[in-house]
This record gives sequence, C-alpha cells and structure tokens, in this order.
Amino acid sequence: MLVSDASFVVGAGEKVGLVGRNGTGKSSFISVVVGEPTPQLRHRGNVRLLGSYGFLPQAPVPGGLGLEDTGFSHILSGRGLDVLDDALGTARQAMAEDSSEENIELFTDLQDKFQSNGGYEAESVMARLADGLGLRQELLLEDIESLSGGQRRRVDLMRVLFLEPELMILDEPTNHLDRSAKRWLLDELERFPGALLVVSHDLKLLDQSISKVLHISNQRLTEWKGNYSKFEAQHEADQSQRERASALERREITRLSTQADSMRGSTAKRAKIAKSLDKRVERIEGQRTHVDKREKASKFRLPTPLRSGATPLEINKLAVRYGYNEVLSNVTFHVTRGDHIVIIGRNGAGKSSLLRCLAGVQEPTNGVVEFGTNVQVGYFAQEHEQIDPALTSLGNVSDSVLTTERERRTLLGSFGLPSKATDQLPGTLSGGERAKLGLAMLSAGEANFLLLDEPTNNLDPSSISAVGSMLGHWPGTIIAVSHERSFVDALRPTYCLRLPEEIYTHWRDEYLDDVEMR
Repeated sequence: MLVSDASFVVGAGEKVGLVGRNGTGKSSFISVVVGEPTPQLRHRGNVRLLGSYGFLPQAPVPGGLGLEDTGFSHILSGRGLDVLDDALGTARQAMAEDSSEENIELFTDLQDKFQSNGGYEAESVMARLADGLGLRQELLLEDIESLSGGQRRRVDLMRVLFLEPELMILDEPTNHLDRSAKRWLLDELERFPGALLVVSHDLKLLDQSISKVLHISNQRLTEWKGNYSKFEAQHEADQSQRERASALERREITRLSTQADSMRGSTAKRAKIAKSLDKRVERIEGQRTHVDKREKASKFRLPTPLRSGATPLEINKLAVRYGYNEVLSNVTFHVTRGDHIVIIGRNGAGKSSLLRCLAGVQEPTNGVVEFGTNVQVGYFAQEHEQIDPALTSLGNVSDSVLTTERERRTLLGSFGLPSKATDQLPGTLSGGERAKLGLAMLSAGEANFLLLDEPTNNLDPSSISAVGSMLGHWPGTIIAVSHERSFVDALRPTYCLRLPEEIYTHWRDEYLDDVEMR
C-alpha cells in the first residue's frame, strides 16, 4: 500500500506542493487525482475536480496530443484549437465551393468558437511562452518526437500554461529547465490566479510558489501550512516532540508494569492496586503518540571496476546530422582511464546524441568512435531506453555477476526500490524509481566506463547526493550529462566538453555556473 485514508482539499487560488521521497507514491497519487491510473494501480475513495484543469505528466505522451505530430498542434490541443482549426479549414473550403446559407452559418459558428477560445491570439501567446521558457519558436513546427528531452518538456509546459485552467497539476515541472527558464516559470506560477498542485524536488520552486505542503511518508498523507522550508522546520519539530512524548510514555508504561508485577500474587489489596495499574497501562497504550520512522539517508554503491587500458576511448571528427540540422560537426578528443568528464551545453546542442553514438545505439553521420582494451560500457539513457519495458525490474538486472535472485533483489533494495517494485514492469514505476532501476542495472554489470545522461532526473535530494557521492569516488571512467550543479560538483570532474562550441578542456570550478544552462 502506498497511501491509506488520504483526505485533502485544494481551494480556489491555493498553491499546494506534494512532497515525499522517491517511491512513496506521489506520481501514482496524482494519476488517481487526474483519473489516469495505471491498470495495476488499485484505489478507493472519491476525487472531485471542479472546473477546468491542466495536467503536466512526468513522462511525455508519445507523439503529443494534437491532430498533427508537431509541438504547435500539441499546444493548440490544450484548448481544442487544433480540432477547431481543422474544422474551420474544411468549412472554409466547403463555403468557397458552395456558399449556401447552411455552409456560411457553419463557418460563422466555428469562427466564433475559434475566436472565443483565443485562436487568433494563439501564436502571440505561444511566442511569449516560448521566449520565457527559452525555446526557439521554429521548433514548434518540427516533429515533436525529434525534440530533445529538454525541448519536449518546454512544449508540454507551454501546453498547460496556454490552457489557462482553473487548476494546474504539475509533476516535476522544472526538470530540464535552466536557471533563467526556472526563474521565469516561478514568476509565472506566482502570478497564476488559479489553484496549483505540484510534485517537485526543486526546493526553490517549493519555497517560492506554494503555501501548503502535502507530505507522503509511511503510507500517510499529512498537511502543513506554509512553504517547504517552513514545512521542514515544523515537521522536524513535530517529529522530535512526538519522539520525546513516545519515550516518556514508554518509560511510564515500563514503570507502571514493573510496579504492578511486583504486587501480583500478594495480598488482595495489593492485587487490586496491580489491576488498577494494569488499566492505567492499557489507557496509555490506547493513546500512544504515533511516531513515523525517520527516513534514512540514501547510500548507493558501485562495484570496483576491472582495469581498462590507459586510453579507453578516442573520438575523431564525430558528426551528427538530422536532415539539414547538424548538431555536431567535428567532436575530437581522447579519454584517459579514470577521467570524469562532464558535457555542458543547452538543450538541443547534441549532448544526448553524442552519448547515444558512444553507447552504440545511434550511428554518427561521420567520424570514428574507438574504444580501448578491456573496456566494458554501461549506459544510463535520459529517457531510460536501456530498460526493457517488457521485463520486470528484477528481470532487467543482469544475472552475470549477481547469479541468485536473492542477490538481485537485495541490490534493488539497496538502491531504494521497495520489494513490491522488483516484480513490477518499469512502466508502472515512478520516474525516480526508474532512475534508481537504471543505476541498479549499472551496479549489477561489469562496466568500467559509464555513459550517464541526466542520471539524477526525478530523484529526491537525498538520492541525488547519494548518487553524486557514489560516482565521485568511483575509480572507473565516466562521461556524464547533467544540469544538476550539486551532482556535478560531487562527481569531481577532470575534463569538460562544451557544446555547441565543441571545445574539450580541463575542468575548472567556474564551469559549475554553466552547468544549469539548458
């Protein structure tokens, strides 16, 4: 069970944050609220959504929701303008061929609906949203599946903001956003006159944009007034007070029980006192203070890798082109054993394309990728493509090193995946749980060269810190793409590849200022 007997209200104009560690059920909870639970998810109780709402899921809908497979159509679909625009075009053509009263009336009705839904202002509104989120407007006309993860996230955000609903339900809205886009979004959410229910591990967002916290932990949902910082202080004070009260109650129960036991089997008078003491113990037991288990700090581990050759990778004049769009033109560098290399660049600069070429899942348009001797590559893909959706979590963990099922289950547990998740299909897991599964798969392999594309996306702060610490002390070779400043700092980089400039250089701490650039 993820959550039991949860009750809450989001009032008009109220800004609410839903928080909790990975795996506590936040995304599952949201899926029930919006009426889109997975078939495996069982739930009971009632949910009422009053008025219009817009939902930003953690994972994008393949192909988008528009009549056409473009970002433009996907955004228009938020208000149904894609369907209206198509119907308006058909009606216009019919009226041109036959200007009957019926055709004219149909065209006029559709035109009124299109106008009342903001169809004629749509392009200017989209332009403002795209500029605010840092997305080039011409990308809205591209096939939505050709966009990078960061570009697609911006398009999905634009759809919800364009809808202008009475309630916005957002699951990790700041994933893939750079500092300027985050600041713009935070200001936009502050100005938003409607209600907001947001799942996020972005503490700045939770501090600036919300006034109430819903906290899921130990299968319970509790409600707290104030932003995230205030919640943390209140929650810690409440937890400490409950622990003190529980300790005093336990001490009193022990004292009374010991006293009662000493009087049993004695005189009738003392036996009567013992019975009275037993009743006092029962009353205290029946009113014991509830104390939640404290959440343990996450700690992950990768096995010590086998030693590779001194130069595990050489890249020469690598280029990647999609149609007429050349994202990489002449990437050339070599890697020394034990290097921790960070790739920095805005969304669409070719970071994921480069990692896919190195992982062997995409052919470069030009150039050579040559691995050295004794190199075993482990690949963590941004959208978790390395995970087989047809296998359970347990089935995705290689048995080449961990030969017994018990060992593999223990490994998944050490990465914070609950026992029930080991037998689930990846599609039923939260984004954070899928990220942990991907990391566990790396740990179960024999890789000494890791290619990591946004390994901390959707992870809670404790897990981000644990992953950074684990990789920073790992003696193998790493090439990583990340926009998480604290993770990159913990990774202890040695070199940096800057895109789109294609400059390979020694790492300098001032590059941390550019890490959040998306």
